[in-house]
Amino acid sequence: MWYHKPAIDEELLQSLPNLKVVASSGVGIDHLDLKLLSSYGVKVANTPFIVSTDTADLGMALMLASSRRLVEGHEMAVSPDTEYFPADWLGVEVSGATLGIVGMGTIGYKVAERAKAFEMKILYHNRNQRKKEEESAIGAVYCKKIDDLLQQSDFVLLAVNLTPQTRKLIGKRELELMKPTAILINISRGLVVDQDALVEALQNKVIRAAALDVTYPEPLPRDHPFLKLKNVIITPHIGSATKKTRWVMMEEMAESIEAGLAGLPIPREVL
Repeated sequence: MWYHKPAIDEELLQSLPNLKVVASSGVGIDHLDLKLLSSYGVKVANTPFIVSTDTADLGMALMLASSRRLVEGHEMAVSPDTEYFPADWLGVEVSGATLGIVGMGTIGYKVAERAKAFEMKILYHNRNQRKKEEESAIGAVYCKKIDDLLQQSDFVLLAVNLTPQTRKLIGKRELELMKPTAILINISRGLVVDQDALVEALQNKVIRAAALDVTYPEPLPRDHPFLKLKNVIITPHIGSATKKTRWVMMEEMAESIEAGLAGLPIPREVL
């Protein structure tokens, strides 16, 4: 499967009685009905670890681009109407700011490692607290309640899996808890954020800006309000989109398929 296609539904499974394994690119499995697949005796594999480095890099890139208004700045610099650069056109600081990471899995932790180099104060909210030595290595402070993280952070970065519990995790209430100067960054799944609430928050300056690698749907309708807002950066779900990573993803999927067909233990099997 690539970009969640083909859709694995009961009709497809019934038409493929000899199917043994489904290999899906990336880490997210929210597009798969694991119970349905299991009922047909089909095993599932993904590529969870190879994507983490590139996705963390993109998270930092979106943080820097949104804080320093790089897209707006580029448009100003190349516009045929620009006659001078205004002295009061300013961004906000990343170095020394507070970063709140929601979801401290492999990707979230790698973001924190990068943020440490920017001397950021790192808060995180996760289902489970990390080991003390892992926290100490990056200088991270655990927030048991997401509200505490939202209220204190200058940047809120989402790196959670999409589950029934995280669907629209960030809505109107959560956005209103954030600082009016805060920036929201989403490198997880579009449905983790209530987009209607985010549009309203950005229009009314409840928060400063947002940088989104994921939306719903993808791509957005060409008349979506996000596309008219200057305080939003949207990229086309490119967290893992580097040549090396995509190549390795293909290799890992092929390995899982070969193992499944041979009746061997499947590397990176989703249990």
